[in-house]
Amino acid sequence: MRAKPKPARPAALAHSESTEDHLERIAELVARKGYARVSDVAEELGLTAATVSNMVRRLAARGFLNYEKYRGFSLTAEGSAVAARIKARHETVQELLGLLGLAAETVEEEVEEIEHHLRSQTLKVLGKLVSYWKAHPERLEEFLRFARKGAAKADDSVKHPAPSPDRRTSK
Repeated sequence: MRAKPKPARPAALAHSESTEDHLERIAELVARKGYARVSDVAEELGLTAATVSNMVRRLAARGFLNYEKYRGFSLTAEGSAVAARIKARHETVQELLGLLGLAAETVEEEVEEIEHHLRSQTLKVLGKLVSYWKAHPERLEEFLRFARKGAAKADDSVKHPAPSPDRRTSK
């Protein structure tokens, strides 16, 4: 039996989900405590210390961490930049789902599931939607009323315009 092929990751996401999760947690710990330790990251991610230790060594080798064995570690400038992008992406998706009225627990679960799979252009559009709804809360309310009415009914479905006729002349 053959393994099902994984969908290709967008080129904009040069880091695995695990790499991103580790960098995100390390940045949070450094912001909170000034440093991070393997045991702290392991606890935050629910992983073993050995698993985190291996990832920390890989992240250091890739230039994302300043790391000395048996000591704490911190993000390099490159690691900080990647972590900042991950955090911004997380916050955008979190804010969008929150504006849509989802329960906090659902928002967190959904953010963790989808945040790694967004292309940068998708994230930009979602960020613009969040900004628009924050600047125009009446439009958000209008959308929420629409959604509550059960917009999935056949008569409420989106009508797509017919394709425009081919303007080329036939010979």
